[in-house]
Amino acid sequence: MSPPPTELSAASPHLPPPSPGLSRAQIWLHRILVLIFVFVCAAAGVLLVILPWLPQWTDNIFLVRYPDLRTIMTNGFFRGLCSGLGLLDIWIGFSEASHYHEDPAA
Repeated sequence: MSPPPTELSAASPHLPPPSPGLSRAQIWLHRILVLIFVFVCAAAGVLLVILPWLPQWTDNIFLVRYPDLRTIMTNGFFRGLCSGLGLLDIWIGFSEASHYHEDPAA
């Protein structure tokens, strides 16, 4: 004769935990958020790759007041650092897109 089931035996590690049922709206909201995230990462990355090498990077009204900051912004190392961050941003966005998957049970 086996003992009656208890709460401990119901949470046995051999059974998968019950998955929360996601509604269609929640699934589509998650898809749209991933799409927006990928788009923002790609757009910001492209801007960070290209913008430091354009004249608008240093010839703007914001840097006229701060000549020391302008010296830093025109430094090739700083421009390369910004472009590298842009490439990293693009990579993060497309990596997120390529690793996106949905639960097949949903």
